[in-house]
Amino acid sequence: MSKQEANSMTDGETKMSCNGREESTLGSVAGRGEQKVGQRQEIVWRNVILMALLHVGAVYSLFLIPKAHLLTLIWAYLCFVMTALGVTAGAHRLWSHRSYKAKLPLRIFLAFANSMAFQNDIFEWARDHRVHHKYSETNADPHNAQRGFFFSHIGWLFVRKHRDVIEKGRKLDFSDLLDDPVVMFQRKHYVVSVILMCFVVPTLVPWYFWKESLWNSYFLASILRYTVSLNVAWLVNSAAHMYGNRPYDKNINPRENALVSIGAIGEGFHNYHHTFPFDYSASELGLKFNPTTWFIDFMFWLGLVTERKQAPREMVQARKERTGDGSS
Repeated sequence: MSKQEANSMTDGETKMSCNGREESTLGSVAGRGEQKVGQRQEIVWRNVILMALLHVGAVYSLFLIPKAHLLTLIWAYLCFVMTALGVTAGAHRLWSHRSYKAKLPLRIFLAFANSMAFQNDIFEWARDHRVHHKYSETNADPHNAQRGFFFSHIGWLFVRKHRDVIEKGRKLDFSDLLDDPVVMFQRKHYVVSVILMCFVVPTLVPWYFWKESLWNSYFLASILRYTVSLNVAWLVNSAAHMYGNRPYDKNINPRENALVSIGAIGEGFHNYHHTFPFDYSASELGLKFNPTTWFIDFMFWLGLVTERKQAPREMVQARKERTGDGSS
């Protein structure tokens, strides 16, 4: 795929997209359509229906928990952690912000984990996220929190995106993503990788290794795990932009939200992250619950990570004194 073709896809037909962008034929259950310039945003009923069915399936899955093997529940949680790392350590901190460098084996692992997350391919996810940071809390922000909790959490996926998202997004540089062979390989084979990693592998492992029923395996390790992981990720867009303190910059919406950090394995320190987006830890280092940072540090110890970027302590303290709300 050429750079021109990849960038021109901003104008194309939307198939399905968890992050609300145009996608390949499969796309994502959590997707939404394309907003053409000059049109008002309209509801994409296909996505509303698919998301409703997904959540109904997740609720049904809860009733299967008492009947499932303990190993199946443990497996579902391990899949959740891998799913989360594909987004937090992969699409977010590595590919969106380039906050550290990863060697090829780790990049391949994170690409597979990202396919398990089924929140758009890496290119789409990182492109959307860069637009979010550049134009946060404006109409060019795909999940503008100024429009309320529901919109920033899931409602933005139910409507065609605002024309400002398209127009402003065209002005950003994504050449680093287009030049990354792992990113482009995953994008080219996204449909197959999602089917395998998000649904087939999580379902077959319990069935094959400890004779769990395919029914329980599918609903617990695939449907329930996928639905929970989506909502946890969306809480970063909604709750972490509305609830919490702002010790680093009181002039922006993103907040420090400990509960979101627990669910999103370290992504809830959002006031810090939007103040210092280049920091690989996405939080001030110290006694903070940040499993994604622990994972990156462990990969550094193994020699698979280099050049971890970090905001100097003096810079952080000076910023807190200058623009923080005094909460810490």
